[in-house]
Amino acid sequence: MLHDVASTPWIIDVEASGFGPESYPIEIGIALDGGDKYCSLVSPAPGWTHWDESAERVHRVPRDVLEEHGKPMDRVARELNELLAGRTVYTDGWVVDKPWIGKLFDASRLTPTFTTSSLEMILSEAQMEAWHETKDAVIRELDLRRHRASYDAFIIQQTWLRTRDRAAQ
Repeated sequence: MLHDVASTPWIIDVEASGFGPESYPIEIGIALDGGDKYCSLVSPAPGWTHWDESAERVHRVPRDVLEEHGKPMDRVARELNELLAGRTVYTDGWVVDKPWIGKLFDASRLTPTFTTSSLEMILSEAQMEAWHETKDAVIRELDLRRHRASYDAFIIQQTWLRTRDRAAQ
C-alpha cells in the first residue's frame, strides 16, 4: 500500500558521475507528497569531466545522453530552490548527496533555499530495525524497471512511511 499523508518527509537522491571527490551530480530526484516526483538530469558544468564507468553501470545514464538531455546546472539549482524553499529534504546518502548538491550550487553560484539532512535524523530505532526487510518488500512491490533518482527517493520515502506505521502498531 502506498501512503499519502501530510507528514510525509520529502526525500532527495543524487546520482553522480562517480564515487570519489572528483565526481559531480548527473541526476537529482525528489519524492514529494502524494506520490509526486521531481527528476532532472544535470548537464555537466565546464570542467566536470570525470566519468566512472562503474558508476554508469549503477545509474545507467551514458554521458552522451546526459549531455543531450540534461538541463543546465543553474536551471536545476533554480528549480530546486523554487520547489524546496524553506524545507528540509532527507537523504539516505547524506555523506555523498550533500557534497554533490553543494557542488551543483557552487558551480551555479547560487545558495540553496533549503536544508539537506540525513534520513537517520527522522528514523526511530524501531524503524531502523525494520528498514532493510521493509525496503526489500517495497522494491519487490513497486517493481520499477528503470533506475532513476526519483524512483530511489520514492522507495526510500515509502520505506520510511511503512516502517513508521509498523513502529506505531
